[in-house]
Amino acid sequence: QLQLVESGGGPAQPGGSLRLSCAVSEVSRSGSILTDYTIGWFRQAPGKEREGVSCITRSGGRNNYAVKGRFSISADYFKNTVYLQMNDLKPEDTGVYYCAARSAYGCSAYDNYYDSWGQGTQVTISS
Repeated sequence: QLQLVESGGGPAQPGGSLRLSCAVSEVSRSGSILTDYTIGWFRQAPGKEREGVSCITRSGGRNNYAVKGRFSISADYFKNTVYLQMNDLKPEDTGVYYCAARSAYGCSAYDNYYDSWGQGTQVTISS
């Protein structure tokens, strides 16, 4: 069973930065897990639908969706952790950020593409 745990959220001021982490683990399995999964980052602002933010494939291919130029996704295959570096944060970046996984080769911005989800981490941007 795949488990995803997000961390790194919290309050930040406009113009600031945060780095979110998504630690991926699987019961009874060691070694590199990310080589078998596409990992996506999503966010959900209050009163809005969840939207795709970024995605990284098992081979390291990357796509940015909702935010381009300010956010970047990366992965540490030894630590089985996917990161979302968020720079020049704006109040509209406020929301709960989730990571999700699917055993697939491609990326998608649609949440129904993914099978496993983390519990989310809150990001709040205000002055």
